[in-house]
Amino acid sequence: MIDEKLLEEYAKLAIRVGVNVQKGQMLLIQGPVEAYDLIRLCTKEAYKAGASKVMIDYRDGDITRMNYEYVDTDVLKEVPEWSKDKMRYIIEHKACMLNISSDDPDLLNGIDSEKISAVRKERMKANKEFQYYTMSNVGQWSIIAYPNLKWAKKVFPDLNDEEAYAKLWEAILYTSRVKANEDVIKAWDDHNKEIKAHSAKLNEYNFRSLHFKNSLGTDLTVGLIKDHVWEGGADRASGYDCMFNPNIPTEEVFTMPDRYHIDGTVVSSKPLAYDGKLIEDFRLTFKDGKVVDFSAKTNEDVLKNMLDTDEGARSLGEVALISHNSPISDLNILFYDTLFDENASCHLALGACYPTNLKGGSELSEEELYAKGGNNSLIHVDFMFGSSDMEIVGETYDDKKVKIFEKGNFII
Repeated sequence: MIDEKLLEEYAKLAIRVGVNVQKGQMLLIQGPVEAYDLIRLCTKEAYKAGASKVMIDYRDGDITRMNYEYVDTDVLKEVPEWSKDKMRYIIEHKACMLNISSDDPDLLNGIDSEKISAVRKERMKANKEFQYYTMSNVGQWSIIAYPNLKWAKKVFPDLNDEEAYAKLWEAILYTSRVKANEDVIKAWDDHNKEIKAHSAKLNEYNFRSLHFKNSLGTDLTVGLIKDHVWEGGADRASGYDCMFNPNIPTEEVFTMPDRYHIDGTVVSSKPLAYDGKLIEDFRLTFKDGKVVDFSAKTNEDVLKNMLDTDEGARSLGEVALISHNSPISDLNILFYDTLFDENASCHLALGACYPTNLKGGSELSEEELYAKGGNNSLIHVDFMFGSSDMEIVGETYDDKKVKIFEKGNFII
């Protein structure tokens, strides 16, 4: 069992730093039934922060699997109007949202990939309006993690159940900077300042493109959208004009690619958990901004379905830089969860871009952002490709080449 004081600090982090609930604001918490103890603490902390109302959406992984096993595809992919009305209610009232992630990486093994893809696609279409609310930072949103036994045993297969569960909790709290007798809010204030300093340095260079190369086979040039902005750590929400941390933990600085200028091959360095399955050892080849060839050692059909979601699914919406020698990477743990693994490695995201990665991007319509080279899609899927020997060279608009990474780490 986790120490109650540490769990209280974790809840404080989620509410005060993650979503940063404002006085009089509504909060929606979405989380697994197993996390009821943390959800109760988050609810209490939110009310102490001045929340006007806390709404809870529980989910259950086993029931999710049963739905895919027993419910017809046409029924399962239907999104009822009351569900859409609920999300409109959230947007209309400028609520903030906390998602407590606790996924079994193998939850949907054995389930037909076509069924999973069809259901996901319809649900994403129904939530398109909601996607803008979060990706444009209109409202505060944050993702934190909570362990479950199946996930813990996947990460630590050689430990018994109790040891694996405790070890995963320890890793979650460590990477989230939650420590006994330390001020978690100050720790994150200091951490955010460090990330912002790194973003500022990259923004000063104003790179036109980045070239990535390593021994795994990655040889990729990613053009950056003109007037791009590097971000990381805390963001500002326009609805309540306040800062919040979308991801806990986080180590990345990221910006927007130019969807017309992506060429070469990228090879994954960690498995990607998607649709309850693991896609392993995959590679993507880009030409003029689009994936024109791909392969995967496992679940290649899942990768294909993801790439076929819509036209934008075959281009990039994000490029993120993280030193190989960073707190999460140095643990040398494969989490099988993107929230953690993406913060241990340089990564790219297939699909939609974040409008805030372009100067004035949040004020642009979807069509205007697209016309400037930003990508539009129903998906936004991060995958990891960083390595200990990654080299990155940036090219500026005056044709100067600047080495950014050497042997997997920042050198600027």
